[in-house]
Amino acid sequence: MVDIAENGRTWLLSGPNSSYALHLTEADELLHLHWGPSIALADAEALAVRPLPDYRPFESPLDGREEYPVEGGPRFVRPALSVRTEERRGTEWTFEAYETEGDELRLRFGDAGLAVTLHYRMRGDVVERWVTVGNQGHAPVELLRADPATWTLPDREGWRLSQLHGRWAAESLLTRAPLTHGEKVIGSRRGHTGHQHLPWVALDTDATEERGEVYGCALGWSGSWRIGVAQLPDARVQITGGAGYDDSGLLMLAEGESYTSPVFAGLWSDGGFGDASRAWHAYQRAYVIPDADRDRPVLFNSWEATNFDISEEQQATLARRAAAIGVELFVVDDGWFGARTSDRAGLGDWTPNPDRFPNGLKPLADYVHALGMQFGIWVEPEMVNPDSDLYRAHPDWVQYQQGRKRTELRNQLVLNLAREDVQEYLWEQLDGLLSSAPVDYVKWDFNRCFTDAGWPGEPYPQRLWVDHVRALYALLDRLRAAHPGVAFESCSGGGGRIDLGVMSRTDQVWTSDNTDPLDRLRIQHGFSQIHPARIMAAWVTDSPNTQLNGRVSSLRLRFVSSMAGVLGVGGDLAMWTEEELAEAKEWVELYKGIRPVVQRGEQYRLRPPEGGLSAVQYVLGDETVVLACLQAQHYGEPAPALRLRGLDPAAAYECRETGEVHRGAVLLHHGLRTGLRGDLDAAVFRLRQI
Repeated sequence: MVDIAENGRTWLLSGPNSSYALHLTEADELLHLHWGPSIALADAEALAVRPLPDYRPFESPLDGREEYPVEGGPRFVRPALSVRTEERRGTEWTFEAYETEGDELRLRFGDAGLAVTLHYRMRGDVVERWVTVGNQGHAPVELLRADPATWTLPDREGWRLSQLHGRWAAESLLTRAPLTHGEKVIGSRRGHTGHQHLPWVALDTDATEERGEVYGCALGWSGSWRIGVAQLPDARVQITGGAGYDDSGLLMLAEGESYTSPVFAGLWSDGGFGDASRAWHAYQRAYVIPDADRDRPVLFNSWEATNFDISEEQQATLARRAAAIGVELFVVDDGWFGARTSDRAGLGDWTPNPDRFPNGLKPLADYVHALGMQFGIWVEPEMVNPDSDLYRAHPDWVQYQQGRKRTELRNQLVLNLAREDVQEYLWEQLDGLLSSAPVDYVKWDFNRCFTDAGWPGEPYPQRLWVDHVRALYALLDRLRAAHPGVAFESCSGGGGRIDLGVMSRTDQVWTSDNTDPLDRLRIQHGFSQIHPARIMAAWVTDSPNTQLNGRVSSLRLRFVSSMAGVLGVGGDLAMWTEEELAEAKEWVELYKGIRPVVQRGEQYRLRPPEGGLSAVQYVLGDETVVLACLQAQHYGEPAPALRLRGLDPAAAYECRETGEVHRGAVLLHHGLRTGLRGDLDAAVFRLRQI
């Protein structure tokens, strides 16, 4: 809901539990008023008449108070908007008008042919913000930076910053540290979201999992990005972020052209980190993730079973075993196309290998369907091997710098998706592929970063950083429209492309290439700070884990760890014993029973994956599921106990595993002692209100 003062210069956006207010002065200075607990329009108007602080030498009264600081004028904070023409640099805008459409508020400003529109929308308690910048004049306008938002936090002492950091196979690791004066900058220079940081931050002063104020921001962009968290001299904090890492240029806007930034979303909660996470999850299920009310199927992926050595007959054998344990989606990974017998050749040639699939993919897809499963494939459309028909025909289609060596990572180069001819080629290849066989699912990978991001002959080559991502989005949108029954997964060597932007176009994301169940507990704990279980793919693979650390773990632990999201199986089923296959079938059947609660329920992190017991709880209606993993227990320690959350304290709940009836606040104690039998053990508990 948007409330507007009678003078048309104070605006208040309200959600179920919070409000966001801003005000335009007579000097056309757009000031931030409030972000936090719910207030009335009269409260916002009272805040609007408060005077700015007195001038202090070498400081600006606007800094830390402006809603959207631009470059130029009496400002010293990081600008959200930076533009230049041949004559000038910076912005000196004047207010033109405001308008509302549904739940969206738009504020329009102008500056000598430059049109700037700030967009606001409240969805639940999440505030979505973005900006549109247009050139309505004659001279070209270089857009150096156009961040969707600057977020201003209230005066507090002792701010603490939470972020998710990592690297390949160790993504989404949560860290919290005091915020000191100056600026903390995270982001990606790599052309994709990156394994090193997820585009999310949260700030608090004394919050716990269950209480306290938390401010969080998340960026919806799948290319290079930057978020800066600045502790200003007067103890205020501002968070500015958007597409692009440096100020080297986003786009050159000719007359009549415009740029719309990605969304930078913000959330305030007074219920601690757990409540903030649940609000983020609900927002994404309601407004971001396609078909979020449709539970994702249990899948099998062939990669770890076969690597590049695949054939139609071998895949059919795996499919029979997968179907026998209850798998619902069978995915053929890398190696089905072109001359793809290793990672050195074939990328870019998206036609089935005639030796491995002499009649194309349709016979295998039909066989998989006859077994009662859906059929999926792996692709990496944005890449090309030098040893490929595509590269031999179009070596100019890749990103490269004139006169410099073309850097190969994983024996591949990055296609310049900003080029219209590349876009059309990929559309024809992928549309033809999805039309040639009954494909239900596409795992879309991206296995190397930008390095030689050049475009010889292009007047403004910097635009490829933005236009690559916009073309990716357009291609996914076009494919989804043409093939509405096909689901897509975002993958980038694991968790290298996870953000609100790509999530709005894909049905799930590959969380990490690390499938070790203990490592995954920590990765999944960090992931859950912002993203819901509904989109988090998690696989059960072989033991010992030969891909990474050689650790031995039970099938029980591997399944329970993977049940925390969208369950998948990635082990070599041809090597599993009959006993293992029988046990796997029981776990898959159990997961299907709890799947609606896990994928659509509210999540409570009962114990973090540090020390001994790790546990996560899901609540949907009158059903509750607890996944518990005991990593270690030393002699003499008391038996573990869990106090569950989110339940009706006046109701009674029966635990299916133990038969116990719990009244009031549910404390799992006896069940844990009997269900968890020692180190590296795990258990599932299902409770229903009676």
